[in-house]
Amino acid sequence: MTQSPLHVAIIGAGINGVATAIWLQRKGHQVTILDPRGPAGGTSYGNGGVLASCSVVPVTAPGLLAKAPRMLLDPNQPLFLRWSYLPRLLPWLFPYLRHANAADARRIAQGLTPIVGDSLEQHRQLAEGTGAEGYIVPCDYNFLYRDRAHYQGDAFGFGLRREMGLRWRELEGREWRDYEPAFGPEIGFAASFGDHGRIKDPGGYVSALASHVERLGGRLLRSEATAILSEDGQVTGVRAGGDTIAADRVVLTAGVWSGTLGRQLGLNVPLESERGYHVELWDPSITPRSANMVASGKFVITPMEGRLRLAGIVEFGGLDAPASDAPLRLLERQVRAAMPDLKWSRKDEWLGHRPAPTDSLPFIGKVPAMRGAFTGFGHHHIGLTAGPRTGRILAGLISGETPNINLAPYAPDRFQ
Repeated sequence: MTQSPLHVAIIGAGINGVATAIWLQRKGHQVTILDPRGPAGGTSYGNGGVLASCSVVPVTAPGLLAKAPRMLLDPNQPLFLRWSYLPRLLPWLFPYLRHANAADARRIAQGLTPIVGDSLEQHRQLAEGTGAEGYIVPCDYNFLYRDRAHYQGDAFGFGLRREMGLRWRELEGREWRDYEPAFGPEIGFAASFGDHGRIKDPGGYVSALASHVERLGGRLLRSEATAILSEDGQVTGVRAGGDTIAADRVVLTAGVWSGTLGRQLGLNVPLESERGYHVELWDPSITPRSANMVASGKFVITPMEGRLRLAGIVEFGGLDAPASDAPLRLLERQVRAAMPDLKWSRKDEWLGHRPAPTDSLPFIGKVPAMRGAFTGFGHHHIGLTAGPRTGRILAGLISGETPNINLAPYAPDRFQ
């Protein structure tokens, strides 16, 4: 264990950075968080809000290569590409698609399970005593299908979940309608996972956690870190906004914006923005009892404070292009099909950027090329789910503790 308190600079104020800060403070360290967007200014604001411990099956499952071309040409499928971006995407895309096989999918699932498997409990422990506890709502997480045959089309993914120790109930017919009357006749079957949860306002939740960090003496600077400083191979601080912040340790948790600083740490970071969208429907006439994944559209319907959030879609188009209209319209069409009686008073729309590594596994751990540097980014679709566990691991490493899980799958230098 570290014998004296350290000052740790954390680059990124999403769930991973804020969770790291809280666990560091509980171990007696001082923290400064830097993020030009403030707490939950990126993906942690707009995610689906589900604590999805069952989300261990990567997008690159077997069959993706055969399905992707058809999906790109069908406006009713949840995969979009800005074709002008394709030349820039290709160096990332080819290695990504090489993982679309059963062996790699199983390896990725084995890597994801330890950091998402007890997400609800990890969030409860993270939020305890912070004032953010009320944002956490235990609930089921349901995968929704037209019928049993439709469900059986996802047999590989559910078989993989079973291998990882997950269990679920199968609901169909009257049993499903009695359980959840919010959906129309297009939904006739559900695989229902218990012991999951949802966050009823992800942006509010992460902001409340960040406020707790400040109440305990942590600093939150709305500044962009432009350089990680070192001397003789040892971290000395961060440069941000023309200022230098001295630090004993630095943690990089800036999501998709981590690539440039990661390269300063000597890392090869094959990271791409997987653009995701949400539509929020305010004052809904119908509210489901749980969080739901509509399998045909690969989007979630999550009850939140005063609204329903529809979140999903995969679009490749980089960080700079404005939002596309087609993904937003697709989400609206899909919810009308799933919940034909649903009405609402107004809607909000949002675009965010999931940080997608080529192997669908995050970068969590010590940076070999620079002493005192650590990473916690690249969580793809599981950032909110894995955030508390990621922060706990990093705080332990910085404090000199031996982790109780194998960190090799998340090694920051695994692409060197």
